[in-house]
Amino acid sequence: MSERRFHVSPYLLLTLTSLFWAGNWVVGRGIRADVPPIALSFWRWAIAFVLLLPIAWPHVRAQRAALARHWRVLLVLGLTGGACHNALTYTGLAYTSATNGVLLASSTPIMIIALSRLILGKRVRPMEWIGVTVSLFGILAIVSAGDPGRLAALRANPGDLWVLVAMLSWALYTVLLHWRPGGLHPYAFLAAIALFGLIGLLPFYAWEIGSGRRIVPGWAAFAAIGYAGVFPALVGFIFWNRAVSEVGANRAGIFMHLMPPFGILLSMIFLAEEPAGYHAAGIALILGGIFLTTRAGARGQRTEDRRTRNPQPETHRSEGKGVDDASRRSHEG
Repeated sequence: MSERRFHVSPYLLLTLTSLFWAGNWVVGRGIRADVPPIALSFWRWAIAFVLLLPIAWPHVRAQRAALARHWRVLLVLGLTGGACHNALTYTGLAYTSATNGVLLASSTPIMIIALSRLILGKRVRPMEWIGVTVSLFGILAIVSAGDPGRLAALRANPGDLWVLVAMLSWALYTVLLHWRPGGLHPYAFLAAIALFGLIGLLPFYAWEIGSGRRIVPGWAAFAAIGYAGVFPALVGFIFWNRAVSEVGANRAGIFMHLMPPFGILLSMIFLAEEPAGYHAAGIALILGGIFLTTRAGARGQRTEDRRTRNPQPETHRSEGKGVDDASRRSHEG
């Protein structure tokens, strides 16, 4: 009897990842006075690496030759997705408001689409652009509290720039997953990324300590670091990498628009904030944009699959004739 494997929807994985990362923004902003940004980024990856290593080690040993062969690709992915993205995000949250951060983070799907076009030459379907735009309007409805005039009142600061660069780093990581070495086990792949991320963060962490910025011990600081290491870093990256490999960077990126509504939900639960009508309107637009984008991508994938299964008769006959002629000439030679 063949073993039946349970397949989890990549869209569920992307939704859960957005939930974990929304919590990460809340944590990063909430403990900025107790945990410096580089320290939070370093120890979150250290925890993820330690928890991952026991289950990843058999795969690392078995695939050590492949890991060594592709170390350059893994280094770039570890620096962009592990070191730079997290450290820059936490640095930005030390200076900018959560509203500004969410607004800038919501530009990530657009960055992913632009980089996919620039680096991979990937064509973007019109419906995908429409979906991203609709979802972005949902973000604007939330951060403006339903009043467009509030957007003009948002003040830029150095933290905004840090967050924007962090989102660009994450968009680049997501697109560069196109060159993820084939055949590597997900755990071996993530262990390599975590290790390279830690190596990249180490000199900056040493500089931060040398400048006198250290963790203030306390249950809140340790709980926040533990959460960041287990859910956003370990589980979130496993889910994200798996989903991107199945649905592609563009469709995965749109799910980052779920972070603001999840952030609102978490604020309601933990901060007792009251929901408003514009929250519902914004969430509806976000979900509508995600639906349009994923539907357009799924329809395009079905069209490509049909073309693969049913090639044009003329092309098929021509290719077949070419093969037969080549075979005949080979035999005659």
